[in-house]
Amino acid sequence: QVQLEESGGGLVQAGGSLRLACSASGRIISDSPMAWFRQAPGKEREFVAAISANGGTTYVIDPVKGRFAISRDNAKDLVYLQMNNLKPEDTAVYSCAIEEGEDYAHWGPGTQVTVSS
Repeated sequence: QVQLEESGGGLVQAGGSLRLACSASGRIISDSPMAWFRQAPGKEREFVAAISANGGTTYVIDPVKGRFAISRDNAKDLVYLQMNNLKPEDTAVYSCAIEEGEDYAHWGPGTQVTVSS
């Protein structure tokens, strides 16, 4: 059974940066497209970014474009979300997931990102 785990969250002032990492146990993720999601208090989970299995194709949503970047190190079996120029509205629990077919699965528990103004 695959389990994902996110790390790297924390409390940061507006304009600061964080790098989140997603790791897996139970299987490798280097052969799978991956994605990051976030869920703010009282809101539904929101897709943030995705990356292809080889890292050659990436996508981020417009609200974070130019500030966030998704990447991966398949040698280390890790997926990252670099977040720069953070804003208070980026405050959320960030989770990673594996893309399987047309859906996402095997969600991690998430890591809290809090941006103070």
